[in-house]
Amino acid sequence: MKKVGLFINHPECSQDCCVAISAILSSKYEVQVFDINELAGELNLNQFYCVIFPGGIGDSNSYHHLFKRKVANKVADYVFWGGRYLGICMGAYWAAPRYFDIVNDMDVVQYIKRDNAEIKRSYATTAKVNWKDSEQDMFFYDGCAIIGDESKFDVIARYANGDPMAIMQRRVGLIGCHPESMKYWYEEPWQYLDSKWHDYKHHQLLIEFVDDLISRN
Repeated sequence: MKKVGLFINHPECSQDCCVAISAILSSKYEVQVFDINELAGELNLNQFYCVIFPGGIGDSNSYHHLFKRKVANKVADYVFWGGRYLGICMGAYWAAPRYFDIVNDMDVVQYIKRDNAEIKRSYATTAKVNWKDSEQDMFFYDGCAIIGDESKFDVIARYANGDPMAIMQRRVGLIGCHPESMKYWYEEPWQYLDSKWHDYKHHQLLIEFVDDLISRN
């Protein structure tokens, strides 16, 4: 099995998101979880076909307290020299120029602040997205939109207002929503989402996204 690295730092890159991603991908990939201390230490990112920075709850500016310059450069250098990066929600924000700075000709911004966004505040809900011409209601918690020159990246999914929600640019993949969402996320404490459960379909979308990203050179 190809090995992928999964970053955890609760609550920004939360335990719930990491457990979900690990469970989904472990059927096809060897998943190794690592934290900020391991990243700052002797951990060799080159052992991974892809590093995954998931989502959680918090301010994306917590990045500046977590990643000192040398640690951030370790991630950026890994991508520059051929590694692959998947950012989901918080991890997608951190790919932007003011953070890891591993994408070009784009910015990663709050969807709730975008023109014509149908979601206007930060809370657990679902967003209507078009994923490769398939309409989906995908778990959303203050996720990002990817804004920029769309000739420079591939759009995989869009929000209802047309903003890109999931993209790939060379070896970087970004997703604003949570395709890894588990059934219990739609129950306690948010029973109002019961009817939106995707019956594992979004997990398959995530696997296909990772497969595509890892196939890129």
